[in-house]
Amino acid sequence: MTESELLGPRAHGEPCGLAVLKATAEDFQVDEVLDIELSGAGEHLWLWVEKRGLNTEDAARRLARAAGVAIRMVSYAGLKDRHALTRQWFSIHLPGKHDPDLAAAQDDTLAILKQVRHARKLQRGAHAANGFTLRLSQLQADHTVLDRRLQRINEQGIPNYYGAQRFGHEGGNVAHARHFAERGELPEKRNVRSRVLSAARSFIFNRVLAERVAAGNWNQARPGDLLAFTDSRSFFPAGEAECQDPRLAQLDLHPTGPLWGAGASPAQGDTGLLEQRIAATEALLAQWLAQADMAHERRILRLPISGLTWHYPEPDILQLEFVLPAGCFATALVREIVDLLPAGQTDNPCVF
Repeated sequence: MTESELLGPRAHGEPCGLAVLKATAEDFQVDEVLDIELSGAGEHLWLWVEKRGLNTEDAARRLARAAGVAIRMVSYAGLKDRHALTRQWFSIHLPGKHDPDLAAAQDDTLAILKQVRHARKLQRGAHAANGFTLRLSQLQADHTVLDRRLQRINEQGIPNYYGAQRFGHEGGNVAHARHFAERGELPEKRNVRSRVLSAARSFIFNRVLAERVAAGNWNQARPGDLLAFTDSRSFFPAGEAECQDPRLAQLDLHPTGPLWGAGASPAQGDTGLLEQRIAATEALLAQWLAQADMAHERRILRLPISGLTWHYPEPDILQLEFVLPAGCFATALVREIVDLLPAGQTDNPCVF
């Protein structure tokens, strides 16, 4: 599957040019934002870890081995990209034990920057946001055109697509989900089960969002929509009055799309019909998600880009800094700006 099949149309027009992302790990930096005050005491050891070229699950396994505990005793809030320089929290459950020597876990790909005791373990999804610093190198674009695009994005937000990495190489995770759905089965391994269920839900969500982007109403509330605030998982129905709420224009309140699960979409009107139609075109995946006892949840369709700043350290480098809510993809922003080249490729294959 191509990226356009997995994500759908752009909202802000054709890309402004070409660039390379992740020529080095330092070109894609992520800092987890965790709004939890650590007590300094308890049976859980929390670690602030810097990773370079290492995925979260591999880091957790390495920490478990060094601590001499089972992998199930290591927790983290969210998965971070392997091809990046990332800083995130882990916790290790150590009831009745002293702090272990974790030197064996550390090398040039993993460094423990801080460790603090706390009474509770780190829960999945506990982080509030992620801060990003991205460097787009080998840039081939007019700075004035880029500045206008970025200013527009700053004012209007972007479609909150799940990034292509959610679906694996060429959409392999979706194909894997279809494989299990056809058999009415779930993978035995927990991490595989989580990956394919997430891919299926994300794919249906992206299909709905793609249609609303194509229709030009992805960032507008319509009667029958379900609305949610940027940092909230709860939602409420939109009538005529709610569609005029000034917080929509302020990028605080947004229409939502379905994270499919048991039962029909709670959306009404044209939105409900759209979501039911998309689910019907992916009936196998939708029914499989319901049979897996997934609860029907919602995700905002429009993604505001908090704290967006940019500058050009060199004429052919664009550096972006911004913060996104947990679970949102920085690559969705990059996609609205430029097309990406493989590292090392400089010839322009497109005409703009």
